[in-house]
Amino acid sequence: MAYTTIDDPSAYFQTALYSGNGGGTNNVVNDGNSDLQPDWVWVKERDATSSHALTNSTVGANKILSSNNTNEESSASAFTSFDSDGFTVGSDGKTNEISKTYVGWQWKANGGTTTTNDASSTGVGNTDSVYQANTTAGFSIVTWTGPSGSDARTMAHGLGGTPELIIYKNRDEVFNWYVGTSAITFNFNTDYLQLNTNIAKATDAGGTVFNSAPTSTVIGGANSSASAKENIKYVAYCFRSIQGYSKIGSYTGNGNADGPFIYTGFKPAWLLVKNITDSGDDWHLFDTKRDPINRASQRLKANDSGAEASDGALDFLSNGFKLRNTSNARNGNGDTIIYMCFASSPFVSSEGVPTTAK
Repeated sequence: MAYTTIDDPSAYFQTALYSGNGGGTNNVVNDGNSDLQPDWVWVKERDATSSHALTNSTVGANKILSSNNTNEESSASAFTSFDSDGFTVGSDGKTNEISKTYVGWQWKANGGTTTTNDASSTGVGNTDSVYQANTTAGFSIVTWTGPSGSDARTMAHGLGGTPELIIYKNRDEVFNWYVGTSAITFNFNTDYLQLNTNIAKATDAGGTVFNSAPTSTVIGGANSSASAKENIKYVAYCFRSIQGYSKIGSYTGNGNADGPFIYTGFKPAWLLVKNITDSGDDWHLFDTKRDPINRASQRLKANDSGAEASDGALDFLSNGFKLRNTSNARNGNGDTIIYMCFASSPFVSSEGVPTTAK
């Protein structure tokens, strides 16, 4: 069996850097080995305080949410289209302020083509959902509308395997972003994290967030104000690890500048980390476009609108990453830190060819 099924990760994930022009449109073109028409785009202004802007091809480019706040989905000019090799932004300052610098992270699902699951007909889940899935890359976008009734809800995700990390948001109301992951000991009946805050792993005895663990076919939700409120629209992003392309996991910090090495099995292109032990530690974002050589130090925070900052955080290696400072958020002594990482190249290709460090 080949080490990886994805020799060119740029076919499924890419990062683009660009400058705003302040105009009505600004075409952002990727430069990876493969053309990538994205289905989920996440943009952050780098050199000024500005909210994150997230959109996907299921709901449409003109609909945005921000990972750093609880705001409901808005119709905005932040994005205008998903293109054959990139995306186009509009006049909104979150994505196109003149002379400002931006980063755009992009994932491919199914080119905007969705599948509608009628739960009563298929017997998959008990709540109708629409999903756009990329089973090769382990990524799906799921949308649903909260039904009436008091039963626990389950929605088809189309991922082709059990999600290891789920991020979801109520689109219609001011509400938190919720995160669940099997990368740690996590009780989906009660536990949750919040992408828009820096809280530690929390517990809700009422089980109103996920209510049940995901399976190879469905994700769970409770009929409550959190995840299935009647007539309210939701979106979920579901991920599972794909050998040589993506990795969802956890590690224990040592509080030392010679920090732990985390094996991913590929040369990273993008990394999200969060200390789930201590409250007050942010969701940190790194990528190799903003840091093409080690150390990788330019960090943004998914839960914060602040500009990019630098602190010599870590090294990206040919087969993983290594922590290089004592930051509690990424390397607190004895703390558990979760991560999600995507590849720039596999450690070994499907033909047995090794990659090199950056």
